[in-house]
Amino acid sequence: MHMNINFKKILISFLVVVFAMSIFSLSSFNVRAGDVDKIEDVEDEIDDLADEAKKVEKDLQNLQPVYQQKQNQVYSTQSAINETETEISRKESEIEKLEKKIKLDKKILGEYVRQLYIEDDSFLIFKFITSGESLSNSFQQFDSLVNLKSEIVEKLEEIDGTKNELAGTKEELVEKKEEHEELLDIRVAEKNAVGQDIVNKKATLSEINKKMSELKSDLSRILGKAYDTGEIKDAIKFANKVTGVSKGFIFGVLSMESGGNPLAGGCNYKNCDMTSSRKDYFKDICDDLGFSSSKCKKMPLSCASKSYPGSGGAMGAAQFMSDTWWGWKDRIAAATGHNPPDPWNLLDGIVAMALKLESHGAADDGTVSIKNPCDGKSVKVKWEIYASMRYLGWTCYGYTHYAPGIQNLKDGYDDL
Repeated sequence: MHMNINFKKILISFLVVVFAMSIFSLSSFNVRAGDVDKIEDVEDEIDDLADEAKKVEKDLQNLQPVYQQKQNQVYSTQSAINETETEISRKESEIEKLEKKIKLDKKILGEYVRQLYIEDDSFLIFKFITSGESLSNSFQQFDSLVNLKSEIVEKLEEIDGTKNELAGTKEELVEKKEEHEELLDIRVAEKNAVGQDIVNKKATLSEINKKMSELKSDLSRILGKAYDTGEIKDAIKFANKVTGVSKGFIFGVLSMESGGNPLAGGCNYKNCDMTSSRKDYFKDICDDLGFSSSKCKKMPLSCASKSYPGSGGAMGAAQFMSDTWWGWKDRIAAATGHNPPDPWNLLDGIVAMALKLESHGAADDGTVSIKNPCDGKSVKVKWEIYASMRYLGWTCYGYTHYAPGIQNLKDGYDDL
């Protein structure tokens, strides 16, 4: 264990020296004296805007369920209005049927009145006196007349009650619908207010992000050159702010890939054993940057590895292959403000590296389950380990040496 600790210290010290030697050899690259303070001012403003953006994003997250609740209330109230309208239609149909029944009852009532007019009680008494019918028979007819009068009264009361009931039902339904419509107006207004608040928050967030993008471009213009040792630290710090990937982890990957040298590589276009498709992308990158054909062919590229199969042609500090760089160039340009981005520019290279690592979860906390490429068994690893393996390529060497080596080198950032 003691030997491992000493070895780690020696390795870190060696890589720091390599950083210094590789960068100081680029003697033409220096930071202007006033840039350091400007960098700090811009970074502080970016931090403040990032905090403000987080607050606005949190407000938006809180507003979304409120808006959904208001929307549901609008739907519920509108549904209640629709149900009331359906009920009103149903009652109107019942009213129509009852009115038909009233007309029929009026006919029956008219018949009762006609019979009463013909057979009133005085006529029955006269009939009893003048006829030879028995008294009991005459009283039976009299009872029938009384019953007929009672039925007439009941029909009149029933008609009057039906009218009152229908009028009351219509009035209740109309009032109920009016109440729902008033409530709907209130709830629509509440929903619209929350919706407008969301629109305003999104506009605010857009403005904040636009301002941060402008500041990042300003910062990248300050940092966007080759670097001495201090500038490498600034570039890593900038990439950390852009992606959230830890500075130590970026330093570790950078150490493994290129030692921080934007001109890393012992081969060139002619002898790096690049595949034909990658040669096409490489030419596109050179054309994009305005390089002449002779300059393009002299740019440093990695040689094909002797320890594992594969072609050469990796570029710059990030050691991206040409096809990979071409796929990421728009995102790199958006982050650094260099359009087109340059694989041999240290800031562009470090930011490219950080962006790709971030896409593989390097900024995430916790662990992820993977299949060990050595034995196929399931194992939990830190997201940084996973991102390292994806960056190199999914190999057993990546799991056993490359990824752990990067973790051992993370502390070296503090020694820059």
